[in-house]
Amino acid sequence: MLGVVNLDKPVGPTSHDMVGLLRRLTGTRRIGHAGTLDPLASGVLPILVGAATRFSEELTGGSKRYEATVRLGSTSATDDGEGPLGLGGGPIPDEAAIRRALAGFVGSYDQRPPAFSARKVAGRTAHRAARSGEPLELASRRVTVHAIVVMAVTSGDGWADVTIDLRCGAGTYVRSIARDLGEAMRCGGYLSALRRTEAAGLYIADALRPDQLEALREQDRLQEALLPVADLLSLPRLHLSDIDADRFRHGSRIAVAVDPAAADAVDERRAVFDARDQLLGIGALAAGQLQPQKVLVTQELM
Repeated sequence: MLGVVNLDKPVGPTSHDMVGLLRRLTGTRRIGHAGTLDPLASGVLPILVGAATRFSEELTGGSKRYEATVRLGSTSATDDGEGPLGLGGGPIPDEAAIRRALAGFVGSYDQRPPAFSARKVAGRTAHRAARSGEPLELASRRVTVHAIVVMAVTSGDGWADVTIDLRCGAGTYVRSIARDLGEAMRCGGYLSALRRTEAAGLYIADALRPDQLEALREQDRLQEALLPVADLLSLPRLHLSDIDADRFRHGSRIAVAVDPAAADAVDERRAVFDARDQLLGIGALAAGQLQPQKVLVTQELM
């Protein structure tokens, strides 16, 4: 089996649990995922089946979209509802002030990761060190937030829930945005709910729940859940003749005619296909030469 499953991960299981589910359903060990979702998060989790795992980097690195709820008025050691929770310390701002503060997160900036995250320092994982009472000093990372739209603001005695539609680049921690919003408002904040609605060119409206995948397996129709990985690669396409396709499969450099005036003619990666539109892999194009980087061998395509 070769392809990508658009899985709607429920709240509770880990992303690794979902990998285990697909290993059981498909009967293959070669399963991975593109872009981890925390146990308290739900939504689009691309599951890579078979040789599609070769393209984890390409499918993980794109833009993502979330529906998130930030609870203002409290803090969290984990920056989400897992806690433990603490008092925020300041009054809840009005909706206009919240909207102004959120607008300040749109753009590119250096973001501090959550103390409880999968980041590593000198071989130590941040969340494990934090649970042992020795939190790590985590370096900030450049992230990009493309847009934040406020969908709803509801409030009560000493709290407010802010639901947003967020579009961001890879590597952005929504938990950090929740934490930083609370700090900017001087009232504390944490991420109370998160649902990923888009990732790797996949949409939540088309995602399949675990029980739906179970039903397809029982009907011997699981193959229907597999999407072609080629359709999800956001790279320019390059088609090769049969002779050059065979050379590409064997890792050989290939001379490719390019327009020197074209902006994408130098140092550009390509999704490479044969004459029958069969994905061969990914190559790097530079100075008229195509260098294979990731190659699907014949057995992987069967």
